[in-house]
Amino acid sequence: MRDAELDLRLGARLAELRAARGWSLGELAERSGVSRSTLSRAERAETSPTAVVLNRLCAVYGRTMSQLLSEVEAEPVPVVRAADQRSWEDRAAGFVRRSVSPPHAGLRGELVEARLDPGADLAYDRPPVPGLEQHVWVLEGELEVTVRDVTHALGTGDCLRLRVWGATRFRCPGRRPARYLLAVVLP
Repeated sequence: MRDAELDLRLGARLAELRAARGWSLGELAERSGVSRSTLSRAERAETSPTAVVLNRLCAVYGRTMSQLLSEVEAEPVPVVRAADQRSWEDRAAGFVRRSVSPPHAGLRGELVEARLDPGADLAYDRPPVPGLEQHVWVLEGELEVTVRDVTHALGTGDCLRLRVWGATRFRCPGRRPARYLLAVVLP
């Protein structure tokens, strides 16, 4: 699916989720901490939301990012070939995420491959779903993950398991990109 098509479907889905709750853009802005203008532009697909904005919206709607993105894709399949795995990019943040698992909104676990460019720093102020279990396995490079004010310095082959209740931060301190696998399990 082309980026523009994905943005159109994602915008429409975000508008559906807000309408289903009967919220105005102002109400959603208050709940998510995202400006009304940013929400409006994302719903109209005038801009692709950043990873931080999507995380805030997922928190409000009780979904992981992969669940939200899978809702704008075609009917789930049991096998998704490497060439068909969907990627999403936040170019400004230097972040790329690829949904490895076949998308299915009804399942509790998923695998995501992520890449952070050197110096990239993603700070999430809340989890998309409180109590979300994550396993972060570094495939290449160096990655710093901060959870509850504790920073874990990870290198190639290291794995961190955590439950996300509050803010987290993913940072690539090295001179090479950090590539990691994120296993996500809903509580």
